[in-house]
Amino acid sequence: MIDFDKLWDYNHADESERKFRRVLMEVQNTADLNYISELLTQIARALGLQRKFDEAHEILDQVESNLVDTKPKTQIRYLLERGRVLNSSARQEEALPLFVEAWELGGESGEDALAVDAAHMLGIAETTPELRMDWNMLALEYAEQHPNASRWLGALYNNIGWAQVEAGNLPEALDLFERALQFRQGQGREDLIFIAKWSIAKVLRLMKQTSRALEMQQLLLTEVEQGVEPDGYVYEEIGECLYALDRRVEASPYFSKAYELLSLDQWLTSNEPDRIARLKEL
Repeated sequence: MIDFDKLWDYNHADESERKFRRVLMEVQNTADLNYISELLTQIARALGLQRKFDEAHEILDQVESNLVDTKPKTQIRYLLERGRVLNSSARQEEALPLFVEAWELGGESGEDALAVDAAHMLGIAETTPELRMDWNMLALEYAEQHPNASRWLGALYNNIGWAQVEAGNLPEALDLFERALQFRQGQGREDLIFIAKWSIAKVLRLMKQTSRALEMQQLLLTEVEQGVEPDGYVYEEIGECLYALDRRVEASPYFSKAYELLSLDQWLTSNEPDRIARLKEL
């Protein structure tokens, strides 16, 4: 059977959805219930990332109708994806118990990577910074102790890093992002290496090491311009660096480009309207 996890491209959820549906067409008469159910959960996840929440829930309802006959791994995937769709649609209170159940079932059944996935989602969805940090640290400890979950370390360094930024602990955040970069370089994932470098540069700006941050972001912009897709976050950070250095005329076109790109992001416009408004103004 095709390993559908390897088909994921989280930056292009629509294309991932099409891939999963093609696989489903190919195996629907030959694969067992667990495989088909798990594949359906990933279609639902792809729909959720496109903010097609009603369609995602309809797919998950199909999975739920046969859940009692499936293995723990399938049940955990269902809990995770139902929780993710709820969380993404601002229904965190409904999502939290599903993530907790997935965490517990993952640990009990030895599905270590899925258990860490659940804990990391609790580190995103919980209601207070303290609870989010507790879950992130628990996920990190678990991933460090269970080799089958070690692939989560890069994401956890990243998530805990941003939690430290939120708490104002910038040196701690910088250390975590540098650890994330080292981990990503070991993986050889250029897209994730890019994100780690961007995160380091942003924290350096917040720590008033603006010239160094600007230099890093300009190197990332060179990568962006050599690729096929522009990155609004890089333009935003270059604008912020130039603005902080009192080079506001130079900053303006970068803010303009950042606004052009990031104003198309539905999540940002819904959750960080002040950020989008600032880009437009600057």
